[in-house]
Amino acid sequence: MNKFALLCPGQGAQSAQMFALASQHTGADSFVQDVLKQTIHQHALADVLSSTALLFENRYAQPLLVAATLANWLALKQHLPVPDLVAGYSVGEVAAHAVSGSMEVLAALELATARAALMQACVHAPQRMLAVSGIAIEDIRHFVAGHDLHIAIITADNKAIIAGLATHISAAIPDILLLPGHDIGYTEVAVHIASHTPLMQAAATDFAQVLMDTTICDTDVGVLAGITGETVTAPAAIRSSLLAQMTQTIQWHACMDAMAESGIRFALELGPGAALSRMLQLRHPHIACRSVADFRSLEGVIQWVQRQREN
Repeated sequence: MNKFALLCPGQGAQSAQMFALASQHTGADSFVQDVLKQTIHQHALADVLSSTALLFENRYAQPLLVAATLANWLALKQHLPVPDLVAGYSVGEVAAHAVSGSMEVLAALELATARAALMQACVHAPQRMLAVSGIAIEDIRHFVAGHDLHIAIITADNKAIIAGLATHISAAIPDILLLPGHDIGYTEVAVHIASHTPLMQAAATDFAQVLMDTTICDTDVGVLAGITGETVTAPAAIRSSLLAQMTQTIQWHACMDAMAESGIRFALELGPGAALSRMLQLRHPHIACRSVADFRSLEGVIQWVQRQREN
């Protein structure tokens, strides 16, 4: 039988409609309604969902994205095969561990909420993230070192997301097009915090205790650690991975390669958005990839998965 992977996204694709598909399922919709009643920093999440200005603020975005991913999982899991691997991008790695069964869904949501608050507290001056492409990773490494910036995420051999203080990003932008490469470009990332860089060190110190207070158990379903692409299933390794990825570069290209190397033949992104499925399809075209965001109904998702299992 074809091996199957689930993908859990990070920030960037959130929208007011991010819970629409899950709401077609009674149990998942009940979970969604409970989530949206919660209040963070004096705002009910239901109000955040309808506010474009608030929806992309880190303190709300992280828990809402984890909630949306897990709502889709709750709506679909009884109809999907047990995944052979789960991979989560940035905060999606928290959701991935709930999908794997190593922690409860509500524990993952609480973890994401605490993570977001601690990271937000590290923003003493404006921070930015910038996606750059067409430049070899080694050249990007030299570039960020010379501009007091950091590589937050590597997505391909010539693509990365860099992060740091907003003033440093602004000062560096004119020099990006001067780097050696082909079809060089850059795009602003809708995340206003320097995730996966040393600027989050203070958050990591407190997050270590949060992780210790979170119940985590062994699981038979492996999750790919973002910082290495290695499979983790034991509580100590899970805690170590989730802690390290706050301040260290996410090796997403290595995670995608690990899926291919393990024999994954099809992958479903739990949404919202479809960035991870598109990246995986581009890097490993032999892996069939879709996102729940591509479908209008849960039944459409289920039928696609069933076809891939039978191919």
